[in-house]
Amino acid sequence: MERYKISIIVPVYNAEVYLKRCAESLISQIYGNLEILFVNDGSTDSSGRLCDEWRQQDSRIKVIHKENGGLFSAWKTGVEKSTGDYLCFVDSDDWIDASMIHEMAEYLTGHDREIIASDYIIERDNGKKQYVWQELPSGIYEGETIKEVIPRLLGQEKRYVCISRCMKLISRRLIEENCKYCNPLIRMGEDMTIMLPALIDCQRLVIMDHKAYYHYLYVVESMIHKYDKGLFENNELLRKIINQVVEDKLSGNLLKEVKEKADREYLLLLLSVLKNEARGNPEGYRRNILEICRKEEVKRLVRSTDVELKEKSNQLLYLVLRHPNHLTVSLLRAAMILYYRRR
Repeated sequence: MERYKISIIVPVYNAEVYLKRCAESLISQIYGNLEILFVNDGSTDSSGRLCDEWRQQDSRIKVIHKENGGLFSAWKTGVEKSTGDYLCFVDSDDWIDASMIHEMAEYLTGHDREIIASDYIIERDNGKKQYVWQELPSGIYEGETIKEVIPRLLGQEKRYVCISRCMKLISRRLIEENCKYCNPLIRMGEDMTIMLPALIDCQRLVIMDHKAYYHYLYVVESMIHKYDKGLFENNELLRKIINQVVEDKLSGNLLKEVKEKADREYLLLLLSVLKNEARGNPEGYRRNILEICRKEEVKRLVRSTDVELKEKSNQLLYLVLRHPNHLTVSLLRAAMILYYRRR
């Protein structure tokens, strides 16, 4: 059952507060045929030293020290230095159950285009937990059944398949062949640039049945004050990459269908931009939101694309997108303030 070597890749940057919990969860894995790669991306705190100390304690651990280059640069370096048949990504502030790799590895076949996907738990720093299950029903998808998954990868309010590179075992080939789509300028949504092409190329996809092994840390206070000034430009670039992936890998009616879904995906990305402005930009949110919503391409897509939304927060954001004016923008700002006060 351990004939496949699995590489766990952990990008590390100034994570000393969380790194111990993450490292201990990896060291405690009951699956033996592992290598654990900590990629220290130019940390200025004690993260690099901690990684070196763990390397001395466990022969499965490798530590790579590099100049700071961002998240993509760090995990890509980990991929290049790893030797496993399958890759598993864990962020340095998260942690995993001791049985995760062992139980996921039971589904591996050695196919060079397969992905094993589990579920995860959002762990809020205030002690609250939220279990997140894949929307795609559990099972094994290959042949004709996996082709039916592709049109549902984009444009869904809730991801049909979680697009994160984490909580998965991924054939090395799927990552290595699709790194070309990754752009270090993408700061938000960067996992889309590797996982969308990997999922399209995947020939065997396993969705486990309500197995939440991965613990994703959500720091409430940091989200309240978080503001990304360049998020709109980030999403414009992300849209171009998504369209490039789709055009490179699909054809015929499937290409047409998925391109329509890509337009929906872009509108959903715009909702995150509006939220970012309303939540984190108290001085300029009104001007920026109105400017974004009144762009000709945005107005065209809003008119021509159907988007179904069930979450009330998204419905409010979409209302602003469709009817940008001082009243709707003020309502959005008030709602964001109230929401984050309650978290």
